[in-house]
Formats: sequence, structure tokens, C-alpha cells
Amino acid sequence: MRAVLRSVHEAMLVVDRFGAIEAFNPVAEKLFGYNEAELIGKNVSILMPTPDRDRHDGYMARYLATGEARIIGIGRIVIGQTRDGVQFPMELSIGDVTSDGDVLFVGFIRDLTGKYRSQSRLEELQHELAHVSRVSAMGTMASSLAHELNQPLTAIANYVESARDMLATPSDDTIAIVREALDDAAAQSMRAGQIVRRLRDFISRGETEKRLESLRTIINEANALALIGARELGIEVVIDVDERIHLVLVDRVQIQQVLVNLIRNAMEAMQNSVQRRLVISAAPRPENMVEVCVADTGLGIDTDVEAHLFTPFASTKESGMGLGLSICQTIITAHGGQIWYTRPKGGGAAFHFSLQANVSELTVDR
Repeated sequence: MRAVLRSVHEAMLVVDRFGAIEAFNPVAEKLFGYNEAELIGKNVSILMPTPDRDRHDGYMARYLATGEARIIGIGRIVIGQTRDGVQFPMELSIGDVTSDGDVLFVGFIRDLTGKYRSQSRLEELQHELAHVSRVSAMGTMASSLAHELNQPLTAIANYVESARDMLATPSDDTIAIVREALDDAAAQSMRAGQIVRRLRDFISRGETEKRLESLRTIINEANALALIGARELGIEVVIDVDERIHLVLVDRVQIQQVLVNLIRNAMEAMQNSVQRRLVISAAPRPENMVEVCVADTGLGIDTDVEAHLFTPFASTKESGMGLGLSICQTIITAHGGQIWYTRPKGGGAAFHFSLQANVSELTVDR
């Protein structure tokens, strides 16, 4: 057994029925920072942080008394603690063996620090890429934003100038008109503020945090963002959210980013279409999921492009980078859903994605 312990490439230790360490291989020494001689006879809980350290003997006693395995023969991801007090994630697998009528436990340990660090960095890179996508989207919306804000700002200037002129020769009638003009100016300023606030939230980096959010509100806000400056295109927008759907578990800004991307793609696809109709719908699906669909009446997508729609740097636009749909897929996958494309019978394109619904509110006929 000691020869096996010395030769394996994973950290291993042997513990008796009382939790005392009987063997500790060189890989485990390097991982935990202890020499084997220091640990022989010590309780294995020395390798665990609180509260597991305090509960370990109870776990072993329960297994020996009942035979009920909570980790033995099953494996589990737990937290280990080095000699210096540094805690780290590890995969622990335990087997039991009888030797001379007594029970010994053999533990196999795999350090997961590197794996978790890589996953964390990957998530950071995906988050950075999503943020860059939002900044890029803001660039394309900049001129439209100037046009959109110009209307309420011009209205505010006109109301205020009119009020100033009327106050030159005030009367009871003019005072009433001035009050009304100032009320209108205030309303226009609130409208401009809402536009800026939505854009600021959309572009902000923030931290990914899923919360229960109103799907209807998310769709309405994303629609308002995406359609900035699009009034002259004459697009008919239909929003159809099933009344059974209320809350979804999402990062609001990221799902708005997906919707803005899909809506603006649909707008571009319909620029040369006779009929310009955009339908944003949501319906409940089994397994406590909700399906959202963004459908347009554009020219559709060529069949040879369909297979590569969500591949990075594969774009259907002459000036596109081919990252938009790839980022959408990354976001939806991180939310536990899927995104896919279908070709409607009447022509055009339809993009669908699924999200997790609030289980307590949603019922679906199965």
C-alpha cells in the first residue's frame, strides 16, 4: 500500500476508523504543506476548515453505525485547508477497506484550484466580450441617439422661451399658460432622462447577477433601446407576452443586450422589405422555462449560412464582425437556456431563446 501511495500522481491518504491519519503520500505533502511524519496519528480534520473540522468525527461515527454513505464511494467537491490556513476547492473520493478485521479509509484528492481559476477567467473574458459588444452597439446608435434626444431638448427650449416671453407682460391668463408650458417642459426633460438612463444601464459593465425580473419590462425597455431613431423605417412592432409569464431569473442587462441585438438585426433585415413587421413574443414551455421569439418579415437567411449563425466571426453583414449572435449564445447558455433559428412559413427570420421562469408562478399544460 505504501508503494502505491508513493507512486500515484494524485494526493492520497489513509485514515483509520477513529479519523487518525496512518499514511500520507508525497503529492499530499506538497498539496497541504505537511510532512507525513507530522501527521501520522493526527486527526484528519486538521486538513479541513471550520465547520467541517468540528463535524468530521460525527460524520465518521454515523457511517460506522448506520452504513449510510454520504461521501464514501460517491465523491464530492469539498474545501481543504493547507498548513498555512489557505483554503482551496478539491474533489474528494473515499473508499473503505477492511484490514485485519479493522476498517481503513483511503482518500483520493484532486486540487481544483487551477480548474476553477480557468473557469473564473473564462467567465471574466466572456463578460468583457459582452461589454465590448454593448460599447460597439452604442457606437452604431450614437447618431440615432442624438436625433432621439434632440426632440425633447428642442421641445424644452421652445416651452421655456415661450414662458419667458409671456412673463414679459404677465396676466392671470398668461400665468396659467406659462404653468402649463413649464409642466410640459418638465415632462420632456423626464423623457430625455429616461432615454439616457436606459442607455447608461445598458452600457454599464456591472457584475453578472441573476435576479427575478419582469420579462415584459425587460422586453419593453430593450425594444425602446433598439428602436431609437427607427421611426422613419415604418416598422410595425407587436409585443405578445403570455399573461401567465411574469418573472424570469436573469441578469436584466445581459438579456436586454440579447434582445437589442436580435431586434436591431431584424430592423436591418427589413430595410428593403415591403412589409416591415417585428413580432416579439414570449410563451411558457415545459420544465419551468419560457421561450422568447424575435421574428421579422425580412429576406431571411441563406440556408448555407444557417449552420454557422452562432459561430464567432461568421457574419451575414458586409461590415459585421460576426460576434453579435455568438455573444447572445454565450449569454443565453450561461442562463441555462438555448438559442436557435427557424424560418417562418411566411418568410423572414425568427430567433428563439429560452429562459428559466419563476417556478411558483408558471404552470404549463404538458
